[in-house]
Amino acid sequence: MKITRIETIPISVPIKPSLAIRSGRGGTHTASPFLLVKVHTDGGIIGLGEASCTPRWSGEDQVTGAHLIRTYLEPMLIGENPLEIETLTQKFRLAFAGNFFTKSAVEMALWDIAGKAAGKPVYELLGGKVREFVPTKWSVSGVDPAKAAEIATWAVAQGFKAMKVKVGINPDGDVARVRAVREAIGEKTKLGVDANGGWSFEDAVKTIERLGESKIYFAEQPIGTEDVALLAEVRKKIKVPVIADESIYTLQDAKTLVRLHAADVFSIYVGKAGGVGPARAIAAYAESVGLKCTVGSNLELGIGSAAMTHLALATRGIDAESFPCDIIGPFFYEDDVVLEPLPIVPGQARATDKPGLGVELNEEKIERYRVR
Repeated sequence: MKITRIETIPISVPIKPSLAIRSGRGGTHTASPFLLVKVHTDGGIIGLGEASCTPRWSGEDQVTGAHLIRTYLEPMLIGENPLEIETLTQKFRLAFAGNFFTKSAVEMALWDIAGKAAGKPVYELLGGKVREFVPTKWSVSGVDPAKAAEIATWAVAQGFKAMKVKVGINPDGDVARVRAVREAIGEKTKLGVDANGGWSFEDAVKTIERLGESKIYFAEQPIGTEDVALLAEVRKKIKVPVIADESIYTLQDAKTLVRLHAADVFSIYVGKAGGVGPARAIAAYAESVGLKCTVGSNLELGIGSAAMTHLALATRGIDAESFPCDIIGPFFYEDDVVLEPLPIVPGQARATDKPGLGVELNEEKIERYRVR
């Protein structure tokens, strides 16, 4: 089997207004741009991939992604065997610097092809399930306290047993928001905070101490990515685990964080790492040095969410039981572009046992959301 061409499709899907995300450095998220990828083969198998295109977050968009795939990855991959995923992924690393989400969309599609060719779901290609389902948590936007409490109450009623609250916007407002959520959900629901790098060093330390009254059990990316050593200083001064998210893309980032003792948990993504394989390598490394991983989210659609679920189902280094994952993207959208909804319910993400990623595209909806 050989790769014959790579097709890219830019789409934008609106987020439900009531769930629009507001965070520290990320601004307000009301619609999500994606670049869908179809890797075509001479055997008639088409692999599907998805790249989140949020330039404020990753520096990538639909135009850059399509250009890099068309100019560099497609010429490199035409005529290659799509089942040689490890070899082709190494070529990706040399094709151009960074742009991990773009690379991940193509790598994701190769796993989809491999699974379809073998007649097996991707989690089986990764060695089989280590858990029957992936525990997940809800994400409460950085809105006013009353609205945050309303969202959190809804999430608990749906079945979520863990959640995080977006902070890093204003210390007093952050404390009030988290307090309101804790009062709304009671003490049995796990609660963490995610600053998205929005606090200064001083605000991070002081605010996390104040949040102790709300019994938070982690602080995700309390400060920005500019100084990893400073993140280590924050970790020394607070009493809850630090989850590194925006500070970790690559395996080298993971090693740097470990050397500096800057994190307790890594939030890894298929997109941010550059693919399923690279994300798995980070999880294996974390496990080898006694750290835990969870799976973070850019509010992926069906293809991306499926890839994340297969990864988490088959990877022991992802401790979803201790730190539930953020595989919740499909809940946020007015619509999705896959034919059948994923078996993702509040608090639990599962994958189908269909070959590959187990999803098919709804071409009518693709046309509806296509960016022209």
